[in-house]
Amino acid sequence: MRLLERSYFCGDLMLMRWFVHSLFQNRSGSAKFSGMNTQAPNMRPVIRQLDDASINRIAAGEVVERPASAVKELVENAIDAGARRVEIEIADGGKTLIRITDDGCGMTGDELPLALSRHATSKIDGSDLLNIHSFGFRGEALPSLGAVGRLTIQSRAQGFEAVELSVEGGEKSALKPCALNGGTVVTLRDLFFATPARLKFLRSDRAEMMAISDVIKRLAMAEPSVGFILRDVSGGKDRVTFRVEPETGDLFDALRGRLGRVMGGEFTENALAIDAEREGFHLTGYAALPTYSRGTAVAQHLFVNGRPVRDKMLIGALRGAYQDFLSRERHPAVALFVDCDPHKVDVNVHPAKSEVRFRDPGVVRGLIVSALRHGLAEAGHRASTTVAGATLGAMQPEPMQPRVYQMDRPSPSARLASYQAQAPGFSDLSDSYSGRVFEPDTPAPEQPALEGLPLGAARGQVHENYIIAQTETGIVLVDQHAAHERLVYEKLKNQMAQNGVAAQALLIPEVVELSPDETASILAVSDELTKMGLTLEPFGGSAIAVRETPAILGEVNAKALILDILDELSDLGQSQLVLEKIEAILSRVACHGSIRSGRRMRAEEMNALLREMEATPHSGQCNHGRPTYVELKLSDIERLFGRT
Repeated sequence: MRLLERSYFCGDLMLMRWFVHSLFQNRSGSAKFSGMNTQAPNMRPVIRQLDDASINRIAAGEVVERPASAVKELVENAIDAGARRVEIEIADGGKTLIRITDDGCGMTGDELPLALSRHATSKIDGSDLLNIHSFGFRGEALPSLGAVGRLTIQSRAQGFEAVELSVEGGEKSALKPCALNGGTVVTLRDLFFATPARLKFLRSDRAEMMAISDVIKRLAMAEPSVGFILRDVSGGKDRVTFRVEPETGDLFDALRGRLGRVMGGEFTENALAIDAEREGFHLTGYAALPTYSRGTAVAQHLFVNGRPVRDKMLIGALRGAYQDFLSRERHPAVALFVDCDPHKVDVNVHPAKSEVRFRDPGVVRGLIVSALRHGLAEAGHRASTTVAGATLGAMQPEPMQPRVYQMDRPSPSARLASYQAQAPGFSDLSDSYSGRVFEPDTPAPEQPALEGLPLGAARGQVHENYIIAQTETGIVLVDQHAAHERLVYEKLKNQMAQNGVAAQALLIPEVVELSPDETASILAVSDELTKMGLTLEPFGGSAIAVRETPAILGEVNAKALILDILDELSDLGQSQLVLEKIEAILSRVACHGSIRSGRRMRAEEMNALLREMEATPHSGQCNHGRPTYVELKLSDIERLFGRT
């Protein structure tokens, strides 16, 4: 009997513990003890339907991560509504106020309450979820924002009266009339007031404002025909932080104008227009020269069917296109647009719609790599204009105290040279005062013809490493070692492309044990690796055998190489590791086989180097992305000496 009573007592005690724990969890929102089961012993969990407010708050956690996410959703709705001008007002980094005003088509009194319902949208009819031609289509943004903030929408469609509807914490107010000429005004106050835990994860007002500005700039690049105004109204002030007017003209003119205002004039000056097409995919936009690179990837803007995206495959293709011109710590600056049939790409991968999935990713990757490399090759020896600007900035004279100008008294030797220069026969002094490099007994070539070429005519060599050439409009300074290194490197690459990569057979094939998934991944790209001199084949089970390695790499740790390739395949969906290693060897060979610093060159050698640079693609930068020459305009040089 006592044993039976004791068992009843233990059961009551466990039920009591479960009741207290459930009460505590309902009050605090989370379990105090992570190891405690939230269900009573021997009790089956009950499936229940969540209420609409809870559903909307859960959806808001996926769609609205921070104020910038809310701004993105609302501005995209304005663009989908046909707006040509969008004004964004932000206070306290979007935490207390976000107001979006547009001149779009607006909504009627019957449509406005429906727009605040879940999965209600005018973008699609639900029959084809792949045929997406708008930014939004899920119908989640407005009800999600209304569930976590205080949302007010004022709208007026043409031919209808203006109406207003408010939502606070998921509770809708009654529809009422308001004063509005046209379009829509969406006001969101106290974001995340209904989910205060989310506020703790927000960053400073300045950081959130910068994130909002980045979102607006990306949308401005995607829609050059739309004007945008971003205002910071924090603390009762009204400060315009970003403003662009609608662009006119054809596709490239409008895009170039918009990119110049968003990314800066230096980008458009040093960017190449890209226009290529392959198997239903069309690539347009601008890509900067390798010498106009950045230390981070902040200047990489990629769009798919007009939608700003961050896609690993696209980033990997971009890296592959520039891998031969930039070191790993430098990143190219681009604004590229991939357009295709909506059925060839799935944009419904993530609620934020920032990720996409292509049906034929290999075609898209090949299009980006080939188009960018072709564009860079057509640029020839061209280097970015910012190189000359940086050079002139470094050459600025130090500030001096102002003084009254007077001619310094010349020394006796200077007076004598001056008298001789003013006397007849000044040309006799050319051997002493000229910087020409021609031998006295060698007739000078036709100088106007050489000076009219892009890199001009060689005039001299300083410090046995830098060639000075004269053009019709200025001078060119050439790093002879870096320039010749690039020329030799391009020759070696052309030879490898014509003759293939030589492979060396291993006396004893190296067997590498992998998981079944890794084996399938590496064998899927085995044909591409064979072209690079790395031959693989299955060896039973999940093992592979490495039979040949690239001869130019010498002794290779085959297992480490295979594992590194698998890491790249997992991260980027493709691997360029073997090609990068081969090109790194070719780069070192080119470095050792090029003209060394400290070697004196004759005039014909220097001019021959300049002509070969003009005829060789990519000669404007060395193998690491640094410029091989600097061009200074005569007007800039005269400005240094105060002659303007």
